[in-house]
Amino acid sequence: MDDATRLAILARRAADEVADGMILGLGSGSTAEAFVRELGARVRSGLRVRGVATSDRTARLAQELGIPLLPLDDVSAIDLGIDGADEIAPSLDVVKGRGGALLHEKLVALACDRYLIVAAAEKLVTLLGTRMPLPVEVVPFGWHLTAARLPALGLDPTLRLTNAQSDDPAPFVSDGGHYVLDCATDPITDPAALARDLKATPGVVDHGLFIGFADRVLVVDAAGEPRIMDREPHRAS
Repeated sequence: MDDATRLAILARRAADEVADGMILGLGSGSTAEAFVRELGARVRSGLRVRGVATSDRTARLAQELGIPLLPLDDVSAIDLGIDGADEIAPSLDVVKGRGGALLHEKLVALACDRYLIVAAAEKLVTLLGTRMPLPVEVVPFGWHLTAARLPALGLDPTLRLTNAQSDDPAPFVSDGGHYVLDCATDPITDPAALARDLKATPGVVDHGLFIGFADRVLVVDAAGEPRIMDREPHRAS
């Protein structure tokens, strides 16, 4: 089954979690955007929801689809957040941030009463840090000095660039105005400890480790079969 069909299946199943009148956290990235498109279709059919977007790109898409938006500052709680992930551990801890919206995604996730991760089954891993580098968002001021602090935590950072193949590449800049360091790691055996150490590092704004956020994970396999994994909700780093 092709990826577009699998994404459509995932988006429809995720949209089934939405009830009329909800405030929703709208994630970023290709999987989250598939959900937003399905949500837009249901809004056109009469579903009443409001969204809080995690990125400028998601906000533009939601507006094009007629989904009413609220700024995060105007809500005290979000009923349900739905977002993608780049790695998903058996504990349902995840790595996010390949799209560069990790800080805003985390701020929205922290406001959610329930948080649903949607992804292709290929994102399931035994240990985080085995499928892709860990994104770390840093302030631009002195970023190279911040990067130099990270090898002590077992990370090998590389500055994320835009137009990396061009003659004049530039640092990628997040919606919050920060740089992103993509950090190669060994398999992360204690993600909660690494999350704490990163947050304590001067110059680090946040990181792509979402520990204890997901209440439910919905994945779809190569044949298009969805599977749900649940845990008791709690919040961590």
